Amino acid sequence: MLVLFDVDHTLIETRGVGREMYERVFPVVTGVSFRELAAVSGRTELDILRETLELHGIAPTNPAVGELAAALVQGYEAARGELAERGRVLPGARETLAMVAANDGIYQGVLTGNLRGVARTKLEVFELDGYLDLEASAYGDDNPRRSELVAIAQRRATERTGVVFGNQRTVLIGDTPKDVEAALTAGVRVIGVASGKSSMDELRTAGATQVLADLAEPADVVRAITEA
Repeated sequence: MLVLFDVDHTLIETRGVGREMYERVFPVVTGVSFRELAAVSGRTELDILRETLELHGIAPTNPAVGELAAALVQGYEAARGELAERGRVLPGARETLAMVAANDGIYQGVLTGNLRGVARTKLEVFELDGYLDLEASAYGDDNPRRSELVAIAQRRATERTGVVFGNQRTVLIGDTPKDVEAALTAGVRVIGVASGKSSMDELRTAGATQVLADLAEPADVVRAITEA
């Protein structure tokens, strides 16, 4: 079985570093004062970058998006110490990843709206990367549509392992209705965790296969994965 974890508000919290990163790099890249960040919950970074540029009257051309994306990756890399100090691993996340990694029948990666380089930095800072195959994963710079990331992760995981991970053998774990929507659109199962801003009821209403309050009880997470 392939299990794909969302990153922000599912495994970790940056506690404001994410928005501040835009505030820092946006004026440097564009020459325009930062005023507003597009809505971020459950979206891919490509979507967020394009809309944020538009909100500032800047055409979201591929070169403009690419330059801003590269600056964000560099900004996070330079802020590793700050991220470690201000952010945190959510309760039970490390233990859950460890328990899942110890299960021979489960292969785990991430499916996140983060840029690949940003996701890697976040997971390395909090020492979660060792539990996950980041090459058998999908990121916000792979495709602007989150649902399309599922097939990308499945293909990469198959290439890495030689095992074909069809939809019945793939489970997403995320904290927003957008995560649920992406999974359902792609035709895979999804476990909602109410560790972010969305409630358990909101995740159920969105159609999550199963819903947990958080990852604080790793055995419950593994049970939900195998029963999902």
